Amino acid sequence: MQKKIRVMVIDDSAVFRSFLIQSINADPRFEVIGYAVNAFDARNKIPLLKPDTVTLDIEMPGMSGLDFLKEFLPTHPVPVILVSSLNMKVFDALAVGAVDFVRKPDVDNHILKEAFTATLLTKLVIASNSRVRLPSASLSASPAATYTRPQPAPVRPLSVPRSSASVNEKIIAIGASTGGTEAILDVMRQFPAHMPGIVITQHMPPGFTGMYAERLNRLCKMEVREAKNGDKVQPGLALLAPGGLQMRLVRMGAGYAVQCLPGEKVSGHKPSVDALFDSVASLVRDKAIGVLLTGMGADGAAGLLRMRKNGAYTVGQDKESCVVYGMPMEAYKIGAVCTQASLLSIPQIVMSKL
Repeated sequence: MQKKIRVMVIDDSAVFRSFLIQSINADPRFEVIGYAVNAFDARNKIPLLKPDTVTLDIEMPGMSGLDFLKEFLPTHPVPVILVSSLNMKVFDALAVGAVDFVRKPDVDNHILKEAFTATLLTKLVIASNSRVRLPSASLSASPAATYTRPQPAPVRPLSVPRSSASVNEKIIAIGASTGGTEAILDVMRQFPAHMPGIVITQHMPPGFTGMYAERLNRLCKMEVREAKNGDKVQPGLALLAPGGLQMRLVRMGAGYAVQCLPGEKVSGHKPSVDALFDSVASLVRDKAIGVLLTGMGADGAAGLLRMRKNGAYTVGQDKESCVVYGMPMEAYKIGAVCTQASLLSIPQIVMSKL
């Protein structure tokens, strides 16, 4: 008989805490071994109960979930899944070591609650097998590390259009899932402002992708935006696939644009890394560079193989630096990866191929 995954629930709401406990215990893979009503309670109970993974509310009275993680994870690196409303603090919590997050549902909407539960249980399984990634001092995403552009221009004048990437220029495609929010940041913040156009798919629900793009834009030298249908791919610009839509590359005149449309899931995801990589493989061919980072499952592996077969240079993150060595492992196993490298090495490898 397979050993059950031991889960601890941390939430100050008695109603939502009860819902979480019942939902998790209803699945035979899990056992809720305890709960905490706030961060102080959790701090005392986790060392005693030794859960395999924890669910954590971000907004709690007394000590926030974010402050709890900053204080507790360095000495007790337990895998944490955040359960949060639409809140920018989620990304701060991921930066200090949380594994992943699920958006808190409307407790009166049964359809949303069922979808939430299915997503949460999947992520708890992933978390129980993941590696807690604590931030290094050199790559801390604290406000002090915010990149200040020499001449900030939040709104560019419409009368000064930027040149779009031509079909003869490089395009970099990046994909990631669990652990990817910080992995993408670690790669992107090493790139100079004048990089070729970049397209990114990170598995993330609607609403959060806009906030994540803002975070990347604040911390990186390149401009980063959540993509809109028809956006041109341009040097110095990174476009992030919007949650709930499939983003693909399309030809636009002498250059490229992104198509962001509703549609079926691809490889189980929307946005899907395979959907993006397939389009890059067919259009950009040997002018493309593909990067597949940490994540559970196999999304992106087949697309990266198509990119490599069409002449692209491909990079996969290595096991030691992944939070979850799933997607890059699957890509490596099928021969999709030209070079497997640590997260620290990937930016330099990419720039050496430009």
